[in-house]
Amino acid sequence: MRADRIFVYGATVGLVVDRLVGDPRRGHPVAAFGRAAAAVERLLWRDDRGRGALHTAVCAGGAVALGALASRAVRRSPAASVALTAAATWAVVGGTSLSREARLVGEALAAGDVEAARARLPHLCGRDPQSLDEQQIARAVVESVAENTSDAVVGALVWGAVAGVPGLVGFRAVNTLDAMVGHKSPRHRRYGWASARLDDVAGWPGARLTAVLAAIAGPDPRGAVRAWRADAAKHPSPNAGPVEASFAGALGVRLGGTLSYGGRVEHRPVLGGEGRAVEFGDIDRAVRLSQRIGVLALVACAGARLALGAMRGRRT
Repeated sequence: MRADRIFVYGATVGLVVDRLVGDPRRGHPVAAFGRAAAAVERLLWRDDRGRGALHTAVCAGGAVALGALASRAVRRSPAASVALTAAATWAVVGGTSLSREARLVGEALAAGDVEAARARLPHLCGRDPQSLDEQQIARAVVESVAENTSDAVVGALVWGAVAGVPGLVGFRAVNTLDAMVGHKSPRHRRYGWASARLDDVAGWPGARLTAVLAAIAGPDPRGAVRAWRADAAKHPSPNAGPVEASFAGALGVRLGGTLSYGGRVEHRPVLGGEGRAVEFGDIDRAVRLSQRIGVLALVACAGARLALGAMRGRRT
């Protein structure tokens, strides 16, 4: 079986499994990678970019190498290759868990239980929930759904289409490293620089595809494109900017503004300035948009992979 078909079949099965069962509560492969990366950090940490780059190379390179070895071990069996791709896809995507956590916060807000919403928010993003009111919590959830649609679903599929299982696990490894050490805390300002920059590079194509698909699948395509063009560059992240701006325009809401991470307050530009303030009902709208984007991303990546495989076949 050709490699392009192995990816298409495996990625489809993996996404279906994720939709049906979500992430396991214990023993998740990404959590195991996080523990290994934390152990490497304890060995290597210095307030130095070079040490951080070595940490990134060891952890991300190790994940890619492990994916390549596993693919090589099953390459003679199409069924095993499809199963491995499906398992890797299920392990690295997180669309169902993202939707579940977002909706739990939305349900708490709908019930008027702001404290329960605050308690649940850290499962979704790293903001300080105690300083947020109902509207700010809803806005934080919508922003997290937008950004994680790119990070937890679309980006992984893009790199899976490009490089198979090594691409799938490599992208999730890079994204996880950025979440662990890429933020500008005093400890990781230098040490996490390489992880943050590599995540910017790896996330670039997935973020743009997510923004395009948000415009296609959202209720206001013109608004999505307009907000993307007008506001994306204002965001401090080169990848979160297009995604959040496109979501804001598609949903007709305003994102951005003041937020707090770990006691550090940031004042970010407003995205989708023509829209209204986010309400708790917009959380479900964002989740449904995210789910449509996930399906369209699979179609786009599978189609591109099959087209590339057909072109290569004609050349040979």
